[in-house]
Amino acid sequence: MNKNSTKKLVLAGLFIAIGLVLPFLTGKIPEIGRRLLPMHIPVLIAGFVLGWKYGIVVGFITPLLNSVLFTMPPMFPTAVVMAFELAAYGCLTGLFYNIFPKNIGYTYATLILSMLGGRVVWGIVNIFILGFGENPFTWQAFIAGGFINAIPGIILQIIIIPIIIIALERSNLIES
Repeated sequence: MNKNSTKKLVLAGLFIAIGLVLPFLTGKIPEIGRRLLPMHIPVLIAGFVLGWKYGIVVGFITPLLNSVLFTMPPMFPTAVVMAFELAAYGCLTGLFYNIFPKNIGYTYATLILSMLGGRVVWGIVNIFILGFGENPFTWQAFIAGGFINAIPGIILQIIIIPIIIIALERSNLIES
């Protein structure tokens, strides 16, 4: 394992740890957590900083580990669905950030496209897990869960993540 891989592995562990700690800021009140989406923030940043491969790993592991260690979110279906959603966030931010030019406009584009893509994955996985049975996952549930109820978290992410990424670029901690 080369020095760069070791550094990325350590940073991935750090992002996972942050993803375990941030939900405690919501006081472990599930309703607040569902609105502020604290676990999403380190995963989205991990994609920017570490690239898509590590972004997938950080995104997939964080909600599952949080569920195992702290029972929040509940493993099934919430943490399982979140694992795929957050893996998509980490992957997409890494891919888009690598493809797009490095400027503020494209940082926002990367973030917003990744957030949309992750929500689509969230919806698809919910359809597969919840199926079309007694309580199917409906279009209304997708809009409410993926967008309406998440508005505070979406706003928070759009405000703080670009600030963090720009600060990391200006500090030469990530490629700008």
